[in-house]
Amino acid sequence: MFQNSSSLRCPPFPPKHQQQNIFFNKIPINMPPTLLSNQQITEAQVNIQNAILCRALLNANLATAVTPQTWTYGNGSPAHTSPAPVSFRGRKRLSDQSVSYDTKRQRFDSLHCETTVVNEVVPLPEEPTYSFPSSIPSPLFTRYLPEVTACVPPLQGSASVTEITLPVAKDKLSQQILELFQVCQQQTCDLNKKELCRIGIQREIQQIFPQSRLFLVGSSLNGFGTRSSDGDLCLVVKDEPVNQKTEARHVLSLVQKLFSTKLSCYIERPQLIRAKVPIVKFRDKVSGVEFDLNVNNIVGIRNTFLLRTYAYIEKRVRPLVLVVKKWASFHDINDASRGTLSSYSLVLMVLHYLQTLPEPILPCLQKNYPELFDPAMQLHVIHQVPCTIPPYLSKNESSLGDLLIGFFKYYAMEFDWSHQMISVREGKALPRPDGAAWRNKFICIEEPFDGTNTARAVHEKQKFDCIKDELLKSWQILQIKKNLNSILPIRRSRRKK
Repeated sequence: MFQNSSSLRCPPFPPKHQQQNIFFNKIPINMPPTLLSNQQITEAQVNIQNAILCRALLNANLATAVTPQTWTYGNGSPAHTSPAPVSFRGRKRLSDQSVSYDTKRQRFDSLHCETTVVNEVVPLPEEPTYSFPSSIPSPLFTRYLPEVTACVPPLQGSASVTEITLPVAKDKLSQQILELFQVCQQQTCDLNKKELCRIGIQREIQQIFPQSRLFLVGSSLNGFGTRSSDGDLCLVVKDEPVNQKTEARHVLSLVQKLFSTKLSCYIERPQLIRAKVPIVKFRDKVSGVEFDLNVNNIVGIRNTFLLRTYAYIEKRVRPLVLVVKKWASFHDINDASRGTLSSYSLVLMVLHYLQTLPEPILPCLQKNYPELFDPAMQLHVIHQVPCTIPPYLSKNESSLGDLLIGFFKYYAMEFDWSHQMISVREGKALPRPDGAAWRNKFICIEEPFDGTNTARAVHEKQKFDCIKDELLKSWQILQIKKNLNSILPIRRSRRKK
């Protein structure tokens, strides 16, 4: 059954896992999402009664009354805390179900919330809880210490903690961007909640698919997460592609049934979304985190670590991406289920813009390090790649404010939407492909690994025109006022509650 074990350089499962699955007969054994300490591995293997008790205690802790913090942004307007919304329709929340964009689903009153100060070092967590599936015997349990030149924080604690610095604010607009980033960036406590859920859910799913593995992917790990980011999960059931219309939907239907029955005390609103890549969407009652769970969408694991590398090789990247995502969300053009841009597409747009400046802010990693970002690379070593790449030293000293204005100008005035495709893989704009999948598409953004169009959801001219209009208006306003509040009016959004 495990004939491919040696070729993957990973030993087979222990005997207790060597059993035939009723649906799949080839299960992956080589794909760790991240690393877990020995103590955390032991804790993850406790019986279900202890797990329930732990979650109950966590629920009690989260319910403890705490004096909420008041954050200021830009001109000093306070950003108050708000409870997370409890309902959804489609793939994302509707705008009328949202609170003000800067406080949307943020938990500033968290007991373990870390705060940071602009322009000072942001320390990494001492004991991150990123996990490695406990039953996989792998050499990756040994600590990986990055080279001294590495700039990307490792996914596990190490003796020498990598320091992450933020850019210096050279003007008012740059300062506003940094303040927004400080308030809205994903905190360690947010990631820990998602990881705790992942461990518990994986244990339950393995009752149905004993040798499956559950990975936390997307913005939670790629460096571009916010406090309002949902959790993306990839359930890997075998080491080869699955038919998303048949096999994946069958697996997800069983997962949905599990969530609706046995786990109904802990998981609410499990919903099977029949998209091109089908998902089960659900909410964890204890943490309040909403998740999207897919099956064998392996490209999501690869691009998570590509984006993580881009996020940390230049200190201006993360703040700029975050403000663009918040801007798009505020203007209702950040929802692929409603025909606009996904967050992933927005990230790729920012990376492409920074790659194509006359003096680039970012390199093209897939061209400079082809062996490290090979689409055929073994998945069990992908998580090591970001820690092997040194920081990119750009000669471009533009401020965050100037870069944001330039981003809007580039896509409003310079980029040729009718004839060009955004390619982070090549680090430049490419001519539109002639294939049927690209014809009659208003926006073409190449997925760096599988070459598909990440902006295929924008299939209506009205939505495309809306996106272009927002880019143009924001550029025209921001270049004159140079005030972030002019395109992200906090006070107005607060009155819309």
